[in-house]
Amino acid sequence: MRTIADFNFSGKRAVIRVDFNVPLDKQTFAVTDDTRLRAALSTINKILNDGGSVVLISHLGRPKGGPEDKYSLRHIVAHLSQLLGREVQFVNDCIGDMALTAAQSLKAGEVVLLENLRFHPEEEKGDAAFAEQLSKLGDVYVNDAFGTAHRAHASTTIIANYFDAPYKMFGALMAAEVAAGNKVLHQHEKPFTAIIGGAKVSDKILILEKLLEKADNVIIGGGMAYTFFKAMGGNIGSSLCEEDRLEMAKQLLDKAKASGVRILLPQDSLIADAFNNDAQIKSANSNAIPDGWMGLDIGAAAIQEFTAVIMQSKTILWNGPMGVFEMENFSIGTQDIAHAVAKATANGAYSLVGGGDSVAAVNKYHLADKVSYVSTGGGAMLEFFEGKTLPGVAAIAD
Repeated sequence: MRTIADFNFSGKRAVIRVDFNVPLDKQTFAVTDDTRLRAALSTINKILNDGGSVVLISHLGRPKGGPEDKYSLRHIVAHLSQLLGREVQFVNDCIGDMALTAAQSLKAGEVVLLENLRFHPEEEKGDAAFAEQLSKLGDVYVNDAFGTAHRAHASTTIIANYFDAPYKMFGALMAAEVAAGNKVLHQHEKPFTAIIGGAKVSDKILILEKLLEKADNVIIGGGMAYTFFKAMGGNIGSSLCEEDRLEMAKQLLDKAKASGVRILLPQDSLIADAFNNDAQIKSANSNAIPDGWMGLDIGAAAIQEFTAVIMQSKTILWNGPMGVFEMENFSIGTQDIAHAVAKATANGAYSLVGGGDSVAAVNKYHLADKVSYVSTGGGAMLEFFEGKTLPGVAAIAD
């Protein structure tokens, strides 16, 4: 795996594909969460400290049919300049004479950020001519955007074709993401426990199937658990259920049994009479929820059982919340599982947290520095654990 650690950037201009798809305030366009900006600093600073210069390319949001001011990367320039402790130049296009001149004019230690790649439809189409124009911006190509590694876009994959092997590499973030993923998937210590939550079984079928080949325990929480309970003949009231996935849920349970993998479903739930933080609340067995009531969080017995399993684990993967943790009254399950993962990590387990909602949870409870690794790539991490080849990784790994 070629990484920036093995390269001296002195006198070189690096074009870095970063993931600056950060949330902005709708009125002021100020950055409201700079996690992804901070995640890129290590790579940028390594290149600058070597005596190189940096051309940053990224997407922001999902613009349709051309430039939209609310998706302009110019909104993040001031914040990025502050984080880097130096002025970041900005060019309002990512190709063409203006972008090329700005890149070629850079001196050692200078940084330029180019406008949103997705203002050009050729980016998402993986257009070769567009990728070739981007390649002319630098002497070296660095991919540090794990969050887009599952997309075969021009700037994440096709551009690599225009650089010889020694001059295309992973950034520090990308290398760390791939290493963390490989550690969990291929080099894990046992017992290996996967905690899978979220709303829908359909979103997690592939990762569940893959984990049945790897994990010792699979904890299932969130709305998706009720599809399993219904598949087993339970009463789930008006809880979330994918009727068209009942047979798939049964098959997963049968496969787990045949593989000797323990699937743990929440034996009890916190239920409500409406999808509302102020609804009436009570506890119930998860397979005996009254009509008109819905499960919105795992219950006390489930928390106790899941915590015990987590504390005995040596490797932990967490993807997806245990309940509707955005509502305070249904956040206890997710909060307690987050603390259990942190405690197990302190006791020597290796823990990887990935997927937008799981990351939001560890950040909300100030536990990001208490787990082994927090992935920045939701969809990319999911596809990695599904066993899929990520085009952005393959483009450099080959």
